Amino acid sequence: MKLKKSAHTVYRTQYHIVWITRYRRKILVKGVRDYLKIKLIEVRRFYPEWEYIEMGIHCDHIHLHMVIPPKYAVSKVVETIKKNTSRSLREKFRFLNKVYWDNKGIWGKGYFVSTVGINE
Repeated sequence: MKLKKSAHTVYRTQYHIVWITRYRRKILVKGVRDYLKIKLIEVRRFYPEWEYIEMGIHCDHIHLHMVIPPKYAVSKVVETIKKNTSRSLREKFRFLNKVYWDNKGIWGKGYFVSTVGINE
C-alpha cells in the first residue's frame, strides 16, 4: 500500500462511496455508463489529488473506492462529482430530461460513505 504525502501530512484516507439515481431509476444503461466513466475521469483531471481505486456503475447506483486527501471534506468531493456528472449526462442524453422533468439533477439526495481501514 502506497502512502500519499502533502506538505505536512502523510495519509492513505480511503473511502467507499455509494449514491443512487433519483427515484432509483434504472437509467445507467450501457452508453450512459460508458459516458459516465469518461466524465468521472474528467472530474479527476481538475482534482489530481483524488484517486479512484475502483469504480462500479450499476443500472441505478454507483460505487467508488477513492483516496481523498484530508484537506477535502468527503461531502464536498461527492457534491462536486454528482453536480458535474449530472449536468454532463443531462446535456448529452436528452431522454433524461423526460425521465426527470425538473432541474433537480439525476442523482438522489445524499450518499453512503464508509472508511476503508488498513490492517496493522
